[in-house]
Amino acid sequence: MFTTTIITLVPEAFPGPLGASILQRGRENGLWDLETVNLRGFGVGKHRNVDDTPAGGGAGMVIRPDVAAAAIDSIDRGGRPLVYLSPRGKPFNQQKARDWAAGPGLVLFCGRFEGLDERVIEARGMEEVSLGDFVLAGGEVAAMAMVEAVVRLLPGVAGNEASLTDESFEQGLLEHAHYTVPREWDGRSTPDVLLSGDHRRIEEWRRNSAKTLTKQRRPDLYAAYSETPKFQPPETGDEHD
Repeated sequence: MFTTTIITLVPEAFPGPLGASILQRGRENGLWDLETVNLRGFGVGKHRNVDDTPAGGGAGMVIRPDVAAAAIDSIDRGGRPLVYLSPRGKPFNQQKARDWAAGPGLVLFCGRFEGLDERVIEARGMEEVSLGDFVLAGGEVAAMAMVEAVVRLLPGVAGNEASLTDESFEQGLLEHAHYTVPREWDGRSTPDVLLSGDHRRIEEWRRNSAKTLTKQRRPDLYAAYSETPKFQPPETGDEHD
């Protein structure tokens, strides 16, 4: 079973959205599991302190390495990646979600305060990953977002698994525009081609829609897509030596 363990100072934040819809059904069906480890339980002293002032001075507090290590070492990782959720980490993306979904699960350490003592990051070989170029109060929201992105890729979790191959980032592009009933709404019409029944033309329209949206909204993605070699089917015409 794909198991996710969250080390956090606010275990009450979970499961949050991970306990709803297809994710909850997948968990009930034994396709994945979620557990939390309360970092406070490994704190030191009468008040279970988990942090202290930063060496060299400065604002805020830093999570102690001995406390963090005790929490990490209490877990049977079983080959699962140990991830520290940090704004200075490598950006999380769809490829990372696919890589993690192919493994046995995750151990996610939710940051708080000014961060985590560098020594435990190095000593435990933690992989730093960021949800984006912004700062949150803690890593819990980032953990939920990443776990959702990964778990929905697990076999049997999504209601229609074929839809997973036709969405943003899977083909190097943003997803194409979508339409449904009614055909006319607020003076706007569903494109005729989508109602034509011609699957080749529909596929071509969707591909062009995806290209246009990506070029407008994510020129960085479009540039990378344009530079990626595309498969060219072999020519089938008559050739003579």
